[in-house]
Amino acid sequence: MKTRAYGQTGKSVSEIGFGAWQLGNSRDWEAMEDKAAITLVHEALERGINFFDSAPNYAGGKSEDLLGEALRGKREKAVISTKFGHTAEGKTDFSADKIRESLDQSLKRLKTDYVDSLLLHNPPFDHLDGKYGHYEVLEELKKEGKILAYGASVDSSKEMLELIRNTSVGVLEVMFNILYQETAEAFEMAREKGIALIIKVPLDSGWLSGKYNSASTFTGVRARWSPDVIRKRGALVEKIKGITGAELPLSISALRFILAHPEVTTVIPGIRNREQLADNVSASSGEMNEAVKKQLQDLWETEIRFADLGW
Repeated sequence: MKTRAYGQTGKSVSEIGFGAWQLGNSRDWEAMEDKAAITLVHEALERGINFFDSAPNYAGGKSEDLLGEALRGKREKAVISTKFGHTAEGKTDFSADKIRESLDQSLKRLKTDYVDSLLLHNPPFDHLDGKYGHYEVLEELKKEGKILAYGASVDSSKEMLELIRNTSVGVLEVMFNILYQETAEAFEMAREKGIALIIKVPLDSGWLSGKYNSASTFTGVRARWSPDVIRKRGALVEKIKGITGAELPLSISALRFILAHPEVTTVIPGIRNREQLADNVSASSGEMNEAVKKQLQDLWETEIRFADLGW
């Protein structure tokens, strides 16, 4: 497993991380048993993954709880990032005076006395520049050793640039994948500022896993896609497969495309079982050809950037 510097924390993280949204999550799919979840985290560590991303609202706090249990006695082997703004009770509250309480609850669930980074979890745009006092609180927590770095999880280059230009954030978690490359516009500025970039939704909600096509049907949260959007997405996936080739699973090519951007620190695909874990880890064993990367960037510019694909 290759590693990359985690911003200015002095730590290095595996370029393939562990998105822990699925741990204990029975709302969006059948939840794995607690023992299986803990075993999966242990196997991830054994395979070289040391970066774990969670949040208070993931499975109503159970994601953090299971992660904390799995890392009991192994804390020094892990780099943990969690979030603030969406509570374990399902409420949304970005009040700066709630940051400390939220972090203390996360630390209790994670069974640790510090996290490596704490991120504002998709806050409203007007909260990004710091006018409401968030960064003063975060700086205090950093001085106390409860966090090593802070930042935000956002979805657009506009949000990224607002943070980069107006704050001292050290970490940004952003959407980026073959079907959503808009955020790359702010990558170079983030690199110049020494900001760690965590990439979320790397498989575009499953479309880059190779599981879906124009005939796919969906339930639950994925039912948001209309038949027309499903058709468009399916056609684009076929074009992407034509570019990446049949030698590798699409999911591995999708992860390698992201890792081909040197500004990226780590990628956090969700991991539900040992097979997915093995596939994700294998993405770190090779690199994407620059010509293939360029073709995928060109496809984005010519056919995807302004297409109506939903989210």
